[in-house]
Amino acid sequence: MAPIGDYPIIELRQYTLHPGRRDVLIELFDREFVESQEAGGMAVLGQFRDLDDPDRFVWLRGFGDMPSRAEALAGFYGGPVWKAHGPAANATMIDSDNVLLLRPATTRSGFPATAAVRPPIGGATPPPSLVLATIYRRDRPFDEAFTDFFDREVRTLLTATGAPPLACLRTEHAENTFPALPVRTGENVFVWFARFPSQAHLDEHLTRLNSSDRWRDHVAPVVEPMVLQRLRLAPSARSLLR
Repeated sequence: MAPIGDYPIIELRQYTLHPGRRDVLIELFDREFVESQEAGGMAVLGQFRDLDDPDRFVWLRGFGDMPSRAEALAGFYGGPVWKAHGPAANATMIDSDNVLLLRPATTRSGFPATAAVRPPIGGATPPPSLVLATIYRRDRPFDEAFTDFFDREVRTLLTATGAPPLACLRTEHAENTFPALPVRTGENVFVWFARFPSQAHLDEHLTRLNSSDRWRDHVAPVVEPMVLQRLRLAPSARSLLR
């Protein structure tokens, strides 16, 4: 596939599943829905188990721009693979409409523009690593002033405490070009992603961050009034982000 940085329009998709059905969906997804979507011009950047909710499946899908998103989604959901396997996927789900449409917060803050190698079908086990997605919400758009603050104050501290951001994204406010798949509207989010070799490394990062005087004095007063959500994500066997 092309470098993942070539897909700056990102969907962060959180699915609520029927109890006990997550592994069924992940096995089906990893087998049938990765190459088939990428053949249509999309990028499946990562698929994950939410460690704090046994019935939540989270994944990331990328597009080159909003017009190509509409074309790619129409081709996939109107195509033979979804026709054959979509009903089985839908049978695992209670809700699939929790979707944030995102783009890089700055020209330099998207996912790295490097190619990644995906493990083959059936040829790998899930890695021990974790991906942390941190979501900030507020009642107005995340503007240049906030992204400058994040780069100046937050990124430095995150890197020093073992969590250099992989990407920083914010809401894409363009009209949904494929309304058959809803996205959340009327919200303003800023999302950053970090990768950890293990849960122990994530715990160490959070301990160091929370004990930082600079975090307490300079960062917390800005971000704590916002609504915060953290997703601890365990990559599937075939996730590119891992």
